[in-house]
Amino acid sequence: METILIKALQLIISLALLVVLHEGGHFVAAKIFKVRVEKFYMFFDWKFSLFSTYSNWWRKLMGKAPAKKKENGEYEYEGTEYGIGWIPLGGYVKISGMVDESSFNEDDSQKSFWKNLPNMMKNVIVKDKDIKGERWEFRTRPAWQRLIIMLGGIIVNFLTAFFIYAMVLFTWGETFVKSEDMSYGMKFSEQAIKDGFQNGDIIVKTDDEPVESWSMGVLQDMSNSKTVTVLREGKEVVINMPEKMSLLDMIEVPMYAAIRLPFAIDSIIPGSVAEDIKLKKTDKICAVNGEAISDYNDFQNAIALIKKNLPENATFGDSLKARQITITLNDTIEKQITLSNDFLLGIAPANPYMDKMTTKEYGFFESFPAGVKLGWNTLKSYIDQFKYVFTKKGARQVGGFISIGNIFPDAWNWQKFWMLTAFLSIALGFANVLPIPALDGGHALFALFEMVTRKRLNDNFLLVFQYFGMYILLALMILAQANDILRLFGL
Repeated sequence: METILIKALQLIISLALLVVLHEGGHFVAAKIFKVRVEKFYMFFDWKFSLFSTYSNWWRKLMGKAPAKKKENGEYEYEGTEYGIGWIPLGGYVKISGMVDESSFNEDDSQKSFWKNLPNMMKNVIVKDKDIKGERWEFRTRPAWQRLIIMLGGIIVNFLTAFFIYAMVLFTWGETFVKSEDMSYGMKFSEQAIKDGFQNGDIIVKTDDEPVESWSMGVLQDMSNSKTVTVLREGKEVVINMPEKMSLLDMIEVPMYAAIRLPFAIDSIIPGSVAEDIKLKKTDKICAVNGEAISDYNDFQNAIALIKKNLPENATFGDSLKARQITITLNDTIEKQITLSNDFLLGIAPANPYMDKMTTKEYGFFESFPAGVKLGWNTLKSYIDQFKYVFTKKGARQVGGFISIGNIFPDAWNWQKFWMLTAFLSIALGFANVLPIPALDGGHALFALFEMVTRKRLNDNFLLVFQYFGMYILLALMILAQANDILRLFGL
């Protein structure tokens, strides 16, 4: 329970910070162009809020009269309302005049959305003179100003990530194992061995780009490379990569290439299956279900393959049966165990390179270009992987808040916290730039359309696309949460 709370706390703090900064980007841009911002909320306030600067107790504390309400129950505008909602799934700024629902007459508003759809789609193009509204409304501002307001949050997300990366590099430096110091080399999948790799090879180049140290980014570079150069028995060997390598296939079990680790246990995770069966750090697992284990990679792959081989329509009973395995300890002792729901034993491997770690330090000013480079490479990697979301395998990998929370460490670690926050900032910025109606990218696309064509889309048409965008986002959210729930049951 303590581990869950630590992960949840890190997730909430990270998302709260990023939401405030993202919405702050819209807020500042709107204020620059003198557009009214009615609300600025951290988290969502459906039905009620935890805090509001328009609440009577707060206004009384500030020496102000109670806020006046309109007929629809909303407060009359007296400056931006700042608040905290109770649903920690994001946040928002309410900008006046973004979609003018009042353009529907009273009769139309009583009809269902779908019944009224044909009428809403009429007269898609309108003239500027037909745009009605106050000078402080979003809809009356020039297209270039509306574009900047909608991109404000995305820009802040990317700048935030670059800044965090820079400060992490300045504070802690960059710690890694140089390729030439990886004495155990790499462990390759059966497919990689067919392509020409050998266990123990050290990857030193992708095409003509030197590989300073191993990371998942190198695997991604390999998927886009024509050649990979490895160090084998002291000599460089060039391997021609197959065409159309898919990163999604390369990270399948067993992984195409991974750091080779001898089997050694660093620690036993409290409350885990390993602790329950009294596994010791000096123990060595030699086989899983009778299959020999030569290193920690073999152990990981054996467990991962058990999960992978579950049928698509597997039940919880199927998962439970698959998780009941036999391990052989120290060559002679056999134990019948049941892995946890997420197919984990609960051991952490020892790092054989602790005495070969290299830390590259950065001065204050040189940390900024390094932070931008790290952030840019992270963004490129994220974009490259995003295309797999539209495949069957990729859709299964989509995760919700449980998956995001699980990427945070079990114990509080500021360096990891800030690195993950920077990554989430990039992910949030990229997600919002997608041209999906209801997202910032959708609004930006309509503004760009107007700037290029000099034609304006009417509000009814935009509202229709807002609805469709919400349906798309809702479907993605349901998919992500469903995947999380299935993983909880080992499916």
